[in-house]
Amino acid sequence: MRNLHKLLLSTCLMSAFLSTAQAQESPKEEDFFRIMRVPAPEGTLLEVGGLTVLPNGDLGIGTRRGDVYIVENPTSRRPFFRKFASGLHEILGLAYKDGSLYCAQRGELTKLVDSNKDGKADLLKTVFSWPLSGHYHEYSFGPKIAPDGSFFVSGNVAFGDEEWWAGESRVPWRGWVMHITEDGKMEPWATGVRSPCGLGMIDGELFYSDNQGDWIGSGGVWHLKKGAWVGHPAGLRWSNMPNSPVKLTQQQLYAKIDPRKRRNEQGRAIKPENVADETPIPLYTLKEQFPELQLPAVWLPHGIFGISNSEIVSIPEGSFGPFSGQILVGDQGQSKIMRVYMEKVNGEFQGAAFDFRAGFQSGVLRMAWGNDGSLFVGETNRGWGSAGEATEGLQRLVWNEKMPFEMKAVRAMPDGFEIEFTSPVDRKSAEDLASYSVSSFIYKYHPVYGSPPVNRETNAIKGVKLSADGLKARIIVDNLRRYHIHEIRLDGVRSTDGSYSLVHPLAFYTLNNIPTGQKLAMSEVSTFSSETPAPVGATPSGRPETGNGRPETGTNRPETGSGRPKTTPKTAPKTGAATKPASTKTEAVASAKAPTYDEVKGLLAKHTCLACHQANKRQVGPAYSEVAKRGYTNEQIVELIHNPKPQNWPDYATEMPPMPQVPKADALKIAAWINSLSTEKK
Repeated sequence: MRNLHKLLLSTCLMSAFLSTAQAQESPKEEDFFRIMRVPAPEGTLLEVGGLTVLPNGDLGIGTRRGDVYIVENPTSRRPFFRKFASGLHEILGLAYKDGSLYCAQRGELTKLVDSNKDGKADLLKTVFSWPLSGHYHEYSFGPKIAPDGSFFVSGNVAFGDEEWWAGESRVPWRGWVMHITEDGKMEPWATGVRSPCGLGMIDGELFYSDNQGDWIGSGGVWHLKKGAWVGHPAGLRWSNMPNSPVKLTQQQLYAKIDPRKRRNEQGRAIKPENVADETPIPLYTLKEQFPELQLPAVWLPHGIFGISNSEIVSIPEGSFGPFSGQILVGDQGQSKIMRVYMEKVNGEFQGAAFDFRAGFQSGVLRMAWGNDGSLFVGETNRGWGSAGEATEGLQRLVWNEKMPFEMKAVRAMPDGFEIEFTSPVDRKSAEDLASYSVSSFIYKYHPVYGSPPVNRETNAIKGVKLSADGLKARIIVDNLRRYHIHEIRLDGVRSTDGSYSLVHPLAFYTLNNIPTGQKLAMSEVSTFSSETPAPVGATPSGRPETGNGRPETGTNRPETGSGRPKTTPKTAPKTGAATKPASTKTEAVASAKAPTYDEVKGLLAKHTCLACHQANKRQVGPAYSEVAKRGYTNEQIVELIHNPKPQNWPDYATEMPPMPQVPKADALKIAAWINSLSTEKK
């Protein structure tokens, strides 16, 4: 009997161990999408500004240093690099059409022709040129080729000499997207762009990505219709030009929104800072007053889904498995790629953003599809800094033909969302309301650099209906909010195969329109939550059953929405998320001893600090060890988290946004750890 007891105990312990091991061994993104190096000749510096694949499979590369290469057999172990042209001015886009290459230089769209077929360009023709003021930030991006063979090029804003924080359009068509024909005719297409690095043609329509900055609360993807204004005021300076399709003026806008152009007693301009306790004004509130306004189709929350969004490409049919037809968006600062699923509701695009693949060696700026279905990734940090260690790079992303357990798509419903999976989910976990959480928020529209998330609310999950095949879960969500970003977490959902968690259990859905249609009846959904004691005699769907009234407990069903056992305190970090949030409860700062990195890394991840900073390495922002050398008090660091002073770090191109949403207790703990770095032994 004693031996039987030992055997049973051993079996239980082994079962618990295997269950834990399974949870810990859930596959990650690198288990499905491999980053491969494309070897370049020694001494070749590939700060890639443009990529395009030629019909024969060769790869065209334009660099920000002004060189153009043709790479033969680019997917082989020993590709051959041939210099096609040199001496151009900061190429930030490359396209192929009818035997020629086209690139956007600083001040013109250029056609590069190899007329004698010797493998080098011997004719460089200006298709169209535009004015320049000479400001360093006047980058020009493109071209992208429209279905009719015409081109789209976008132009960055400059910045003020005194008001160095304020984007401005010093010469015509800065802060605009231009439409250019082969014969050199240009029509202004749309304005309101700030740093429009990523143009993309998706199913014949023009989209673009922008970066957080003044008037731009966070990055995102916009559907760029002709005559659209997307939010930044700078380009409106030229709306009175005869050929401008936008008629809104800066004066009309500033009559509704305060540009906060203030001066001190000495007559010097005062930089606008975030006001934490003001009533926030989101961009969408202007939509009825200004019909030109085009809101983002999909917001890409800053610090979570990138900090400097770049190229947009559509996934072609047959590539990357279940994600064909969706789009990928690169990010320069975080050296990664996000995935976006879009749909049209009431005639407007909207949709969900997901993490996809991180870990590239430098900032992801350009992407192009190889003929073998792999994705070429061109990289540079251009001195801006990036999560990748290198200053430049050319890599290739290859799918290994294995199916990742992911949210394939999130669709808006009249009463919530429908989540489609790439493979069937475990029914017990997917019918547990505690497996899901939804909250919603938006960004401010103000002249400050970026915005904290504001108007945040928790949206209760009232029910879930799982499809018979286990591939779709429709959740009823309370208080859907139009124009807001809905953060959807599925920390508790598990796969039927191996009880794995999702590779990326986090999605952000931009709800520009709530669709009409049939809502779910409560009688057809599960209302069971493992975080709420079930009434006696109730099943997960609320219907009586025989037995103890609770669903059968098994090792494949998490006890709470985050997969934690019931004995784990609610303050424990959730697992399996793209960024692992720490405790939401206020934590006291230890006065006797500074916290360790292990004690603050959850807070650093939760508040997206790690997107731009590392302990001892310069990234997008300074290393924390460098901050520690400044001698700030803990209270001063807290104030700088809530209201940064970018002028204190003039050699960093990307400003830190205001982060008043970081609780003071969390900020104090982070500050104490930062200051402890100054006393650590080297």
